[in-house]
Amino acid sequence: MLTKINQSIDYIKTHYKETPFAGIILGTGLGGLVNELEISKSIPYSDIPNFPVSTVEGHAGQLIFGRLGGRNIVAMQGRFHFYEGYSMQEITFPIRVMKALGIEFLFVSNASGGLNPEFEVGDIMFITDHINLMGDNPLIGKNNNQLGPRFPDMSEVYNQQMLQLASKIAGKAGIDFKTGVYAAVSGPTFETRAEYRFIRIIGADAVGMSTVPEVIVARHAGIPVFAVSVISDLGVEGKIVEISHQIVMDAAAKAEPKMTHIIRELLATL
Repeated sequence: MLTKINQSIDYIKTHYKETPFAGIILGTGLGGLVNELEISKSIPYSDIPNFPVSTVEGHAGQLIFGRLGGRNIVAMQGRFHFYEGYSMQEITFPIRVMKALGIEFLFVSNASGGLNPEFEVGDIMFITDHINLMGDNPLIGKNNNQLGPRFPDMSEVYNQQMLQLASKIAGKAGIDFKTGVYAAVSGPTFETRAEYRFIRIIGADAVGMSTVPEVIVARHAGIPVFAVSVISDLGVEGKIVEISHQIVMDAAAKAEPKMTHIIRELLATL
């Protein structure tokens, strides 16, 4: 793992030599945040040694370096998913690389299905905790103590200071937001009605197919995390309709300006 990380870092540093303050993962339909960046360099994933390549519509597939909120950042425009056939270690490899590049904070975004009856399409939800229903964990296997501890603590997965700051930023800007628990499933099928009910019963407010593996690795590496879901469809009894990937992308894109404002201001405040 360390050899692969170093190979990726060596290549990246031939193109970008600054140290990014934070990393940002842009989920389905949320890649437009890039328009807010003062871009210094964009590197296609396919050019970076050991990087997987995103195969999902709505995920551009490049590592972008630039400035946002007055800070140097590195952004993943497009993430990798377990359902694409990659291993947990492969889909979380970019987190290892961003840590080695020097990031101090990680911002994660996704589009998810709302399970809380109080949610509506277009809401944004600050993630306060998660449930891993993916049937796998990126830390399974021999642990490398240089990357993190064998048994990382998960009592505070999502950084409380970042959550409090984001709440103040949203309040000041008049942006309505929800908070809740995110459940991660493997996909690629959207959930059945019974699955929606089950996931709600066990304590989740939203469900999606990403984020949790990346966050687990970030916590393993000691990186504070802030994560936000855009509610792109509803898994609430009486509000369930036939869903498509295009619908998810469209709903996420409409909510994106709110998410972008919060991330930009949070970066400037940290």
